[in-house]
Amino acid sequence: MEGRKAAALLVVSPTYHGICSNMDEICHICHSYNIPVIVDEAHGAHLGFHPDLPSSSLSQGADLAVQSTHKVLCSLTQSSMLHTQGNLVDRERISKSLQMLQSSSPSYLLLASLDAARAQLSENREAIFDKAIDLALEARSLISKIPGISILKFPSFSSFFQIDPLRLTIGVWQLGLSGFEADDILCNDFGVVCELVGTKSFTLAFNLGTQRDHVLRLVAGLKHLSQTSHFPQPVKDEGKNVNHFVCLDDIRISMSPREAFFATKRKVSIRYSLGEICGELVCPYPPGIPVLIPGEIITEEALNYLLEIRSKGAVITGAADFSLSSFVVCVT
Repeated sequence: MEGRKAAALLVVSPTYHGICSNMDEICHICHSYNIPVIVDEAHGAHLGFHPDLPSSSLSQGADLAVQSTHKVLCSLTQSSMLHTQGNLVDRERISKSLQMLQSSSPSYLLLASLDAARAQLSENREAIFDKAIDLALEARSLISKIPGISILKFPSFSSFFQIDPLRLTIGVWQLGLSGFEADDILCNDFGVVCELVGTKSFTLAFNLGTQRDHVLRLVAGLKHLSQTSHFPQPVKDEGKNVNHFVCLDDIRISMSPREAFFATKRKVSIRYSLGEICGELVCPYPPGIPVLIPGEIITEEALNYLLEIRSKGAVITGAADFSLSSFVVCVT
Protein backbone atom coordinates (compact mmCIF):
# COMPACT_ATOMS: atom_id res chain seq x y z
CA MET A 1 0.00 0.00 0.00
CA GLU A 2 3.04 2.29 0.17
CA GLY A 3 2.59 5.26 -2.11
CA ARG A 4 -1.12 4.60 -2.60
CA LYS A 5 -3.86 6.81 -1.20
CA ALA A 6 -6.71 5.25 0.74
CA ALA A 7 -10.00 5.48 -1.15
CA ALA A 8 -12.05 5.82 2.03
CA LEU A 9 -12.14 4.95 5.72
CA LEU A 10 -14.83 2.59 7.01
CA VAL A 11 -15.64 2.79 10.72
CA VAL A 12 -18.15 0.79 12.77
CA SER A 13 -19.65 3.16 15.33
CA PRO A 14 -21.43 2.39 17.55
CA THR A 15 -20.47 -1.24 18.01
CA TYR A 16 -22.99 -3.90 18.97
CA HIS A 17 -22.16 -3.07 22.60
CA GLY A 18 -22.91 0.63 22.08
CA ILE A 19 -19.28 1.79 22.09
CA CYS A 20 -18.87 4.94 20.00
CA SER A 21 -15.70 6.17 18.33
CA ASN A 22 -14.46 9.75 18.34
CA MET A 23 -15.75 10.44 14.86
CA ASP A 24 -15.06 14.16 15.10
CA GLU A 25 -11.32 13.56 15.40
CA ILE A 26 -11.33 10.70 12.89
CA CYS A 27 -13.16 12.80 10.29
CA HIS A 28 -10.86 15.78 10.87
CA ILE A 29 -7.77 13.67 10.19
CA CYS A 30 -9.24 11.93 7.12
CA HIS A 31 -10.63 15.12 5.61
CA SER A 32 -7.23 16.79 5.91
CA TYR A 33 -6.14 14.21 3.29
CA ASN A 34 -9.42 14.45 1.31
CA ILE A 35 -10.33 10.92 2.35
CA PRO A 36 -14.08 10.35 2.84
CA VAL A 37 -15.35 8.64 5.98
CA ILE A 38 -18.02 5.94 5.76
CA VAL A 39 -19.66 4.94 9.03
CA ASP A 40 -21.47 1.67 9.63
CA GLU A 41 -23.96 3.17 12.07
CA ALA A 42 -26.34 0.20 12.00
CA HIS A 43 -27.01 0.42 15.73
CA GLY A 44 -27.03 4.22 15.90
CA ALA A 45 -30.09 5.52 14.05
CA HIS A 46 -31.21 7.14 17.32
CA LEU A 47 -27.97 8.93 18.13
CA GLY A 48 -28.11 12.70 18.43
CA PHE A 49 -31.83 12.86 19.17
CA HIS A 50 -31.47 13.26 22.95
CA PRO A 51 -28.93 15.14 25.11
CA ASP A 52 -28.08 11.93 26.99
CA LEU A 53 -27.26 10.06 23.77
CA PRO A 54 -23.92 10.21 21.94
CA SER A 55 -23.68 12.47 18.89
CA SER A 56 -24.42 11.04 15.47
CA SER A 57 -21.57 10.42 13.05
CA LEU A 58 -23.02 12.91 10.55
CA SER A 59 -22.95 15.69 13.14
CA GLN A 60 -19.27 14.89 13.65
CA GLY A 61 -18.41 15.14 9.98
CA ALA A 62 -18.95 11.69 8.43
CA ASP A 63 -19.54 11.71 4.68
CA LEU A 64 -21.70 8.57 4.55
CA ALA A 65 -23.65 6.90 7.34
CA VAL A 66 -25.50 3.62 6.90
CA GLN A 67 -28.18 3.05 9.53
CA SER A 68 -30.36 0.02 10.20
CA THR A 69 -33.36 2.11 11.17
CA HIS A 70 -35.30 -0.97 12.22
CA LYS A 71 -32.79 -1.95 14.91
CA VAL A 72 -33.51 0.92 17.31
CA LEU A 73 -36.38 2.94 15.86
CA CYS A 74 -39.85 1.80 14.86
CA SER A 75 -39.55 0.93 11.18
CA LEU A 76 -40.11 -2.59 9.89
CA THR A 77 -37.35 -5.20 9.81
CA GLN A 78 -35.03 -4.88 6.78
CA SER A 79 -35.63 -1.14 6.45
CA SER A 80 -32.51 1.02 6.52
CA MET A 81 -31.25 4.45 5.49
CA LEU A 82 -28.12 5.74 3.77
CA HIS A 83 -27.27 9.35 4.67
CA THR A 84 -24.82 11.51 2.72
CA GLN A 85 -23.32 14.96 3.13
CA GLY A 86 -20.40 16.99 1.85
CA ASN A 87 -18.61 16.94 -1.50
CA LEU A 88 -16.06 14.15 -1.04
CA VAL A 89 -18.50 11.46 -2.22
CA ASP A 90 -20.17 11.48 -5.64
CA ARG A 91 -23.89 11.10 -4.90
CA GLU A 92 -24.76 10.33 -8.52
CA ARG A 93 -22.27 7.46 -8.49
CA ILE A 94 -23.81 6.15 -5.27
CA SER A 95 -27.26 6.32 -6.83
CA LYS A 96 -26.12 4.36 -9.89
CA SER A 97 -24.43 1.76 -7.69
CA LEU A 98 -27.60 1.31 -5.65
CA GLN A 99 -29.62 0.80 -8.83
CA MET A 100 -27.40 -2.18 -9.65
CA LEU A 101 -28.04 -3.76 -6.24
CA GLN A 102 -31.58 -2.86 -5.29
CA SER A 103 -34.88 -4.22 -6.50
CA SER A 104 -36.85 -2.30 -9.10
CA SER A 105 -39.94 -3.19 -7.06
CA PRO A 106 -39.23 -1.87 -3.55
CA SER A 107 -41.57 -2.68 -0.69
CA TYR A 108 -43.78 0.31 -0.01
CA LEU A 109 -44.53 -1.16 3.41
CA LEU A 110 -40.85 -0.77 4.28
CA LEU A 111 -40.66 2.69 2.74
CA ALA A 112 -43.78 3.83 4.59
CA SER A 113 -42.43 2.48 7.87
CA LEU A 114 -39.21 4.46 7.35
CA ASP A 115 -41.23 7.61 6.80
CA ALA A 116 -43.31 6.85 9.90
CA ALA A 117 -40.15 6.42 11.98
CA ARG A 118 -38.85 9.73 10.63
CA ALA A 119 -42.14 11.47 11.44
CA GLN A 120 -42.15 10.02 14.96
CA LEU A 121 -38.71 11.48 15.64
CA SER A 122 -39.63 14.79 14.03
CA GLU A 123 -42.69 15.24 16.23
CA ASN A 124 -41.27 14.10 19.58
CA ARG A 125 -37.49 14.16 19.19
CA GLU A 126 -36.02 14.25 22.74
CA ALA A 127 -39.15 13.22 24.68
CA ILE A 128 -39.52 9.96 22.78
CA PHE A 129 -36.34 8.56 24.36
CA ASP A 130 -36.87 9.84 27.92
CA LYS A 131 -38.57 6.68 29.16
CA ALA A 132 -36.15 4.24 27.55
CA ILE A 133 -33.11 6.09 28.91
CA ASP A 134 -34.63 6.36 32.39
CA LEU A 135 -35.38 2.62 32.42
CA ALA A 136 -31.86 1.80 31.22
CA LEU A 137 -30.33 3.94 33.97
CA GLU A 138 -32.65 2.39 36.57
CA ALA A 139 -31.65 -1.10 35.42
CA ARG A 140 -27.97 -0.19 35.57
CA SER A 141 -28.37 1.12 39.13
CA LEU A 142 -30.27 -1.94 40.38
CA ILE A 143 -27.98 -4.45 38.67
CA SER A 144 -24.81 -2.81 39.99
CA LYS A 145 -25.86 -3.87 43.50
CA ILE A 146 -26.13 -7.59 42.64
CA PRO A 147 -23.10 -9.62 43.82
CA GLY A 148 -21.05 -11.27 41.08
CA ILE A 149 -22.49 -9.15 38.27
CA SER A 150 -20.30 -6.73 36.31
CA ILE A 151 -21.50 -3.92 34.05
CA LEU A 152 -19.61 -2.38 31.15
CA LYS A 153 -19.29 1.31 31.90
CA PHE A 154 -17.42 4.27 30.48
CA PRO A 155 -14.25 4.02 32.65
CA SER A 156 -13.75 0.33 31.77
CA PHE A 157 -11.47 1.21 28.84
CA SER A 158 -9.61 4.50 28.53
CA SER A 159 -9.94 4.37 24.73
CA PHE A 160 -13.74 4.56 24.85
CA PHE A 161 -15.14 7.85 23.59
CA GLN A 162 -18.81 7.38 24.48
CA ILE A 163 -21.21 4.55 25.26
CA ASP A 164 -24.84 4.40 24.23
CA PRO A 165 -26.84 4.31 27.50
CA LEU A 166 -29.48 2.16 25.78
CA ARG A 167 -27.02 -0.75 25.50
CA LEU A 168 -26.26 -2.62 28.70
CA THR A 169 -23.48 -5.23 28.68
CA ILE A 170 -23.44 -7.52 31.71
CA GLY A 171 -20.57 -9.80 32.69
CA VAL A 172 -21.32 -13.06 34.51
CA TRP A 173 -17.87 -14.71 34.61
CA GLN A 174 -17.59 -14.12 38.36
CA LEU A 175 -20.63 -16.38 38.80
CA GLY A 176 -18.87 -19.21 37.01
CA LEU A 177 -21.35 -18.95 34.13
CA SER A 178 -20.90 -18.34 30.44
CA GLY A 179 -23.00 -15.70 28.73
CA PHE A 180 -24.75 -18.49 26.81
CA GLU A 181 -25.74 -20.30 30.01
CA ALA A 182 -27.02 -17.08 31.58
CA ASP A 183 -28.95 -16.26 28.41
CA ASP A 184 -30.71 -19.64 28.44
CA ILE A 185 -31.83 -19.20 32.06
CA LEU A 186 -32.97 -15.60 31.57
CA CYS A 187 -34.91 -16.49 28.42
CA ASN A 188 -36.51 -19.74 29.59
CA ASP A 189 -37.28 -18.78 33.19
CA PHE A 190 -37.76 -15.01 33.09
CA GLY A 191 -38.72 -14.18 29.51
CA VAL A 192 -35.69 -11.91 29.05
CA VAL A 193 -34.19 -12.03 25.55
CA CYS A 194 -30.59 -10.87 25.17
CA GLU A 195 -29.50 -8.95 22.10
CA LEU A 196 -25.95 -10.32 21.96
CA VAL A 197 -24.38 -13.24 23.82
CA GLY A 198 -20.70 -14.03 24.40
CA THR A 199 -18.70 -16.52 26.43
CA LYS A 200 -18.42 -14.21 29.44
CA SER A 201 -21.18 -11.66 29.02
CA PHE A 202 -24.32 -10.63 27.20
CA THR A 203 -25.71 -7.35 25.93
CA LEU A 204 -29.25 -6.04 26.29
CA ALA A 205 -30.92 -3.42 24.09
CA PHE A 206 -33.35 -0.90 25.56
CA ASN A 207 -35.66 0.77 23.06
CA LEU A 208 -38.90 2.67 22.64
CA GLY A 209 -40.93 -0.42 23.53
CA THR A 210 -39.12 -1.25 26.77
CA GLN A 211 -41.38 -1.27 29.86
CA ARG A 212 -40.57 -1.21 33.57
CA ASP A 213 -41.83 -4.79 33.88
CA HIS A 214 -39.03 -5.83 31.53
CA VAL A 215 -36.47 -4.20 33.84
CA LEU A 216 -37.93 -5.88 36.92
CA ARG A 217 -37.84 -9.30 35.24
CA LEU A 218 -34.24 -8.73 34.21
CA VAL A 219 -33.22 -7.74 37.73
CA ALA A 220 -35.10 -10.72 39.19
CA GLY A 221 -33.34 -13.05 36.76
CA LEU A 222 -29.90 -11.68 37.58
CA LYS A 223 -30.58 -11.94 41.30
CA HIS A 224 -31.55 -15.56 40.74
CA LEU A 225 -28.29 -16.20 38.90
CA SER A 226 -26.32 -14.54 41.68
CA GLN A 227 -28.07 -16.50 44.43
CA THR A 228 -27.82 -19.89 42.76
CA SER A 229 -24.26 -19.70 41.40
CA HIS A 230 -21.01 -20.64 43.06
CA PHE A 231 -18.52 -17.81 42.93
CA PRO A 232 -15.10 -18.93 41.60
CA GLN A 233 -11.85 -17.06 42.16
CA PRO A 234 -12.38 -13.35 41.34
CA VAL A 235 -11.07 -12.21 37.96
CA LYS A 236 -8.71 -9.23 37.88
CA ASP A 237 -9.17 -6.43 35.36
CA GLU A 238 -12.78 -7.43 34.95
CA GLY A 239 -13.49 -4.62 32.51
CA LYS A 240 -11.18 -6.26 30.00
CA ASN A 241 -13.08 -9.54 30.28
CA VAL A 242 -16.45 -8.10 29.36
CA ASN A 243 -16.55 -10.30 26.29
CA HIS A 244 -14.52 -12.99 24.65
CA PHE A 245 -14.76 -12.61 20.89
CA VAL A 246 -11.11 -13.26 20.21
CA CYS A 247 -9.11 -11.81 17.37
CA LEU A 248 -7.54 -14.73 15.52
CA ASP A 249 -3.99 -14.04 14.38
CA ASP A 250 -3.23 -17.16 12.33
CA ILE A 251 -5.32 -16.45 9.23
CA ARG A 252 -4.23 -18.03 5.95
CA ILE A 253 -6.11 -17.82 2.66
CA SER A 254 -5.49 -20.57 0.10
CA MET A 255 -8.07 -19.61 -2.53
CA SER A 256 -10.61 -16.87 -3.11
CA PRO A 257 -14.18 -17.29 -1.80
CA ARG A 258 -15.33 -17.58 -5.43
CA GLU A 259 -12.83 -20.34 -6.17
CA ALA A 260 -13.85 -22.12 -2.97
CA PHE A 261 -17.54 -21.82 -3.85
CA PHE A 262 -17.09 -23.60 -7.19
CA ALA A 263 -14.49 -26.10 -5.97
CA THR A 264 -15.27 -29.79 -5.51
CA LYS A 265 -15.95 -30.49 -1.85
CA ARG A 266 -16.00 -33.33 0.62
CA LYS A 267 -16.91 -33.75 4.26
CA VAL A 268 -14.21 -34.68 6.78
CA SER A 269 -14.24 -35.36 10.50
CA ILE A 270 -13.14 -32.41 12.59
CA ARG A 271 -10.13 -34.38 13.78
CA TYR A 272 -8.84 -34.57 10.20
CA SER A 273 -9.81 -31.03 9.17
CA LEU A 274 -6.69 -29.26 10.42
CA GLY A 275 -4.80 -27.78 7.46
CA GLU A 276 -7.65 -28.37 5.02
CA ILE A 277 -9.22 -25.57 2.96
CA CYS A 278 -12.57 -24.58 4.45
CA GLY A 279 -15.46 -24.93 2.00
CA GLU A 280 -18.17 -23.24 4.06
CA LEU A 281 -18.82 -20.13 6.15
CA VAL A 282 -18.47 -20.95 9.86
CA CYS A 283 -19.97 -18.10 11.81
CA PRO A 284 -21.05 -17.97 15.48
CA TYR A 285 -24.17 -15.82 15.72
CA PRO A 286 -24.47 -13.45 17.39
CA PRO A 287 -22.36 -11.46 16.69
CA GLY A 288 -22.22 -12.82 13.14
CA ILE A 289 -18.47 -12.46 12.68
CA PRO A 290 -17.08 -15.39 10.62
CA VAL A 291 -14.35 -17.48 12.19
CA LEU A 292 -13.70 -19.39 8.96
CA ILE A 293 -14.62 -18.39 5.41
CA PRO A 294 -14.58 -20.45 2.19
CA GLY A 295 -11.01 -20.64 0.93
CA GLU A 296 -9.38 -20.18 4.33
CA ILE A 297 -7.02 -22.73 5.86
CA ILE A 298 -8.52 -24.40 8.94
CA THR A 299 -6.07 -23.67 11.76
CA GLU A 300 -5.71 -25.07 15.25
CA GLU A 301 -6.42 -21.62 16.67
CA ALA A 302 -9.76 -21.38 14.85
CA LEU A 303 -10.74 -24.94 15.76
CA ASN A 304 -9.97 -24.45 19.45
CA TYR A 305 -11.99 -21.24 19.56
CA LEU A 306 -15.00 -22.79 17.82
CA LEU A 307 -14.96 -25.83 20.10
CA GLU A 308 -14.65 -23.62 23.17
CA ILE A 309 -17.63 -21.42 22.38
CA ARG A 310 -19.68 -24.41 21.23
CA SER A 311 -19.05 -26.09 24.60
CA LYS A 312 -20.40 -22.97 26.29
CA GLY A 313 -23.61 -22.96 24.30
CA ALA A 314 -22.87 -20.87 21.22
CA VAL A 315 -24.88 -21.43 18.04
CA ILE A 316 -22.64 -21.98 15.00
CA THR A 317 -24.33 -20.95 11.75
CA GLY A 318 -23.21 -21.53 8.18
CA ALA A 319 -21.66 -24.92 8.84
CA ALA A 320 -23.47 -27.90 7.31
CA ASP A 321 -22.88 -29.76 10.57
CA PHE A 322 -24.07 -27.51 13.41
CA SER A 323 -22.53 -29.86 15.96
CA LEU A 324 -19.09 -29.23 14.40
CA SER A 325 -18.35 -32.94 14.28
CA SER A 326 -17.31 -32.43 10.67
CA PHE A 327 -16.39 -29.73 8.17
CA VAL A 328 -17.01 -29.29 4.45
CA VAL A 329 -13.59 -28.76 2.84
CA CYS A 330 -12.37 -28.06 -0.69
CA VAL A 331 -10.71 -30.76 -2.75
CA THR A 332 -7.49 -29.56 -4.37
